[in-house]
Amino acid sequence: MSDHEDFDPLADAHHDTRAIRSGISRTHEGEHSEPIFATSSYVFSSAAEAAERFSGESPGNVYSRYTNPTVRAFEQRLAALEGAEAAVATASGMAAILSICMALLKSGDHVVCSRDVFGTTISLFSRYLAKFGIEVTFVPLLNIDGWRSALRPNTVMFFLETPSNPLCEVADLAGLSKLAHLNDCLLVVDNCFCTPALQLPLTLGADIVMHSATKYLDGQGRCVGGAVVGRKQHMDEVVTFLRTAGPTMSPFNAWVFLKGLETLRLRMEAHSRSALEIAEWLQQQPAVERVYYAGLKDHPGHALAAKQQSAYGGVLSFLVKGGREQAWQFIDATRLMSLTANLGDAKTTIVHPATTTHARLSAEQREDAGIRDGLIRIAVGLENVEDLRADLQRGFAGIR
Repeated sequence: MSDHEDFDPLADAHHDTRAIRSGISRTHEGEHSEPIFATSSYVFSSAAEAAERFSGESPGNVYSRYTNPTVRAFEQRLAALEGAEAAVATASGMAAILSICMALLKSGDHVVCSRDVFGTTISLFSRYLAKFGIEVTFVPLLNIDGWRSALRPNTVMFFLETPSNPLCEVADLAGLSKLAHLNDCLLVVDNCFCTPALQLPLTLGADIVMHSATKYLDGQGRCVGGAVVGRKQHMDEVVTFLRTAGPTMSPFNAWVFLKGLETLRLRMEAHSRSALEIAEWLQQQPAVERVYYAGLKDHPGHALAAKQQSAYGGVLSFLVKGGREQAWQFIDATRLMSLTANLGDAKTTIVHPATTTHARLSAEQREDAGIRDGLIRIAVGLENVEDLRADLQRGFAGIR
């Protein structure tokens, strides 16, 4: 074999190149774009080969619930972007969190979780995992002493998202990873808001990264999916759970996410530019009490975000003066933005967190998490910023 054939062009490639070229394994047809392998099962050349595949003695596809070439291509590409040994695709972002917990936790274990996470994440930990003897303590994201105080002899995992949803608080990943590892805990980070285009938690000490691929990894609101990324030893455990329980990603959705990754950095930079412009404009509006966006210089986490992120993302929140009635009036008066709880879309979305994404939390839990009734979250899309500002002006005009 020649030196040219040995050469790996992706070994030192940049993000954009890996986002387009990683995970490609062409078939005999010589296709340029990755194909969709729409098959439930695979044919073996002999009974011996089938036995070796099922036992794991030899590599290859077995059944599309847990081995599919299109899904594998997405996993390989995402792992390359996150700088991880392996990735595992799941049916949704929540399936990713569930798979991590079912694979790596057991009855009697204790988890310390930021209280500043997606509302459904809190419900999963507090309502369902608790049924199986897994204890969870919720702490303020930014209070490192709170994380330290919550530690117990049976603590095995820290879980957080940064920037947080919806207040865009920024966690010190290096500091929390040091604390976790000193106490033999895994640090799991939800990297949904930044994606590997803007933030690489594994390089800052995290052990596992998870995604709702539904958001920015797709980028156009087409499919639901999730992913878990990290060291192979942990991903093997997650695969074992998926193989048994089945919350896996479909080949078609994996193909959509593959295409989304090709433009990820370009989109994230565009989302970030527009979000910063909108956040700065909102700060000047008299009906706004506060704007939550780490790109703003007066945001408490601005310096830390600038250190561990390459940009600030597309999600921001702001507090309108008054309360729920004024927030609803604002939202109902807009005409361009989509009223939906999803984010990470080319289309800008607007939502009232207290009565949607965090509605399942008690009033006390929402208060602790800072989810006030006047809070509005916007995921800035790829439309023209002037058009978005005009729609926001309609919102302000609608407040009575």
